[in-house]
Amino acid sequence: MIAHVFPLDGQSERRIALKTDVYLPGLEQQLAQMPELCWHAEDQCWHMPYQPAVWRRVLALLQSQAIAIQSHPSPPPPRITLTLIENNPYYIALHLPKELAAQYLRNVKNIHGRRWNPTDKTWELPYTQLSLRFLQRYFPPHLLSWTFPPRQDLPQTLPNGEPTSFSRCKKAGSKSLPIPQYENALTALEQELLLRRYRWRTVKAYKNAFRQFLLYYNHLKPSQLSVEQIKHYIAHCIQKRRISPAYQTQLVCALKIFYAAVVKQPYKAEALQLPKTPKKLPQVLQPDEVAALFAAVENLKHRCILMLIYAAGLRVSEAANVQLADLQPQQNRLFVRDAKGAKDRCTLLSPRLWNILQEYIQLYQPVEYLFEGQNGGPYSVRSIQQLFSDAKRAAGIHPKATVHTLRHSFATRLLEQGADLRYIQELLGHASPETTQIYTH
Repeated sequence: MIAHVFPLDGQSERRIALKTDVYLPGLEQQLAQMPELCWHAEDQCWHMPYQPAVWRRVLALLQSQAIAIQSHPSPPPPRITLTLIENNPYYIALHLPKELAAQYLRNVKNIHGRRWNPTDKTWELPYTQLSLRFLQRYFPPHLLSWTFPPRQDLPQTLPNGEPTSFSRCKKAGSKSLPIPQYENALTALEQELLLRRYRWRTVKAYKNAFRQFLLYYNHLKPSQLSVEQIKHYIAHCIQKRRISPAYQTQLVCALKIFYAAVVKQPYKAEALQLPKTPKKLPQVLQPDEVAALFAAVENLKHRCILMLIYAAGLRVSEAANVQLADLQPQQNRLFVRDAKGAKDRCTLLSPRLWNILQEYIQLYQPVEYLFEGQNGGPYSVRSIQQLFSDAKRAAGIHPKATVHTLRHSFATRLLEQGADLRYIQELLGHASPETTQIYTH
């Protein structure tokens, strides 16, 4: 390790500067305790008066740390320092000098799982093979100053249970869902839904809606409720809770299944009517808005997720469950398995998108799913929705756009280019042509 010493020009008194070639938190703390020294944020170095007594104390401190002294007529070139973190074998610290922040901060933020340590003013990176590939790809070797030799037996990703981001950690004291008194009714409904092979997301939505119903009449047995009481609750949700027609449909469907199949009271189920579904035209993004959305995403993985949804017309759950084996670049085709309605289909995989996906695969090296979560398995739908919201705000596009808007935009572009409506229906996986015809408007 080397400490660079050089004179300072343009000062009212003779002063010298001290700058180490690696970032050492312990040394920095000891230098900060010397009253004669001050940290200069613009030069990213320590300033000290040109006095023999001060220099002797600094020299003694450097020698105790086995740091060599090297004098320069001008400041040494800045470098990015990587150090091990004490008592944390899962992360390494990256110190980015201010002079290099404008050019390389975006690259640092693109590293998967990085997090900012406000105390030490460093970026903490997962100590994995994936992080090393990021460093080799996005930073020139001469700018990286390693204070340790990287291990050869590093895992590809962090072990299970080790969070990669502070934002992923579950907040302490978070409230669990309330338990209704007649929880056995909720369990019976779940069993009926599972026997009917409903998708897990549908089961979750129906259970949540039915749980709120049980809690509203918490001290009454659900099988003893009258039709008027059931309708009163639905009207209460519409008037007081301002539920959407989609949520009302979920609630009514859950109640119909419970009363018809679970407690064998079909007359109560027949008395409930589904709401009239509003006929709304889909929100569509213009090509320049789509380009702005992709340009606003710095992370390569996140950008590939959104580009795949748009270029293949996928639902968000379909994008999360794409496997490496589903990619068929020789036929310019993507196989979509077990989509909505438990149906398989094929859709488009453009050569341009495949070139970008190859770059992503080479860097991230996923094992089974194309987009994997922190500890393997498919990437979560909620994470995709969140990254779209962040990109939408950064790009300044239509505020009401959602991830599903990319699928609408895919279909609209094909229709504008003269594609047959039946062909678009097959790519989207619609069961009825009437569903696809909405794009003609």
